[in-house]
Amino acid sequence: MRIAKVKGLDIIPPKETSGMYETLPHLPSAGQVCIANGKRKSGKSTAIINLIEKMGFDYTIAVSPTMHSNRELMERINIEHVFDDVDDTSVIDKIKDIIKKEAEDLEHYQEELKRYNKLMKDLKDGKYLDDDLLLQFFSDENYFVKPTHRWDGRKPRIAVVFDDMLGSGIYSKPRKLNGLATYSRHLGQLKSGGAIGASLFFMIQSYKCQVGGLNKVIRNQCTSLILFKTKDKQELKDIAESCCGEIDEETFNKVYDQAIGDGSNYPFLFIDFHKKKEHPSMFRRKFDEFIIPEQIK
Repeated sequence: MRIAKVKGLDIIPPKETSGMYETLPHLPSAGQVCIANGKRKSGKSTAIINLIEKMGFDYTIAVSPTMHSNRELMERINIEHVFDDVDDTSVIDKIKDIIKKEAEDLEHYQEELKRYNKLMKDLKDGKYLDDDLLLQFFSDENYFVKPTHRWDGRKPRIAVVFDDMLGSGIYSKPRKLNGLATYSRHLGQLKSGGAIGASLFFMIQSYKCQVGGLNKVIRNQCTSLILFKTKDKQELKDIAESCCGEIDEETFNKVYDQAIGDGSNYPFLFIDFHKKKEHPSMFRRKFDEFIIPEQIK
């Protein structure tokens, strides 16, 4: 069969992906919507802490009624904002405002830096200088002060963690949360293009909780899943189906068994739905061991 190619209609990807930055080669891509699924004391918090640390986020926003009690968690992932009223859906608006403020601060810095650089060039060239511009950057100590930015002119890397949210108002009335998950990469849009963006991390005890749990919209936006040991066969079946036809259910169960083993030492299966091209598999035992389905005997 002969295929006639139409000229000028090839796909050209954008030069910049909104809110994205390059992670280390062995890490998942930025812009995560990650779900950690496991029973109480299964190790969800430890896994999420480690993933956030390794991905190099600058700070974390936490939505949880119990976050203040976990001092180690707050220190290790630099939690700067905690919202403990999980029935207040306006929390989602406040998260958006924090990220919007980051975008405004970055744009203000970029504008000020342009003005400062022009001033320095005009000084060097001996041009006439505007008094207001001179005073803007001239300090009381009689020297010029270059504009500064908390993140040195780059986009901050922000993680948002949701924990102990079962039955909460935010989960039960999910319209705002769904919007956050759907557009998380585009939060804090910049006039010059792109966005600040954020990665979302959900810690849950049941993948498909009928009442007060994560809804289908969030699950469909999931870019990675951390699955701890479960005896719920239907839950495994549901997660196998979420693998988008990459492997059949029988093979998935073998991958799961390979990852969990005898269940000791808090094992989990990490599924990277948007794996990088250089990664040999979307499946890992914990974060540091790829599982190749074709090689499982």
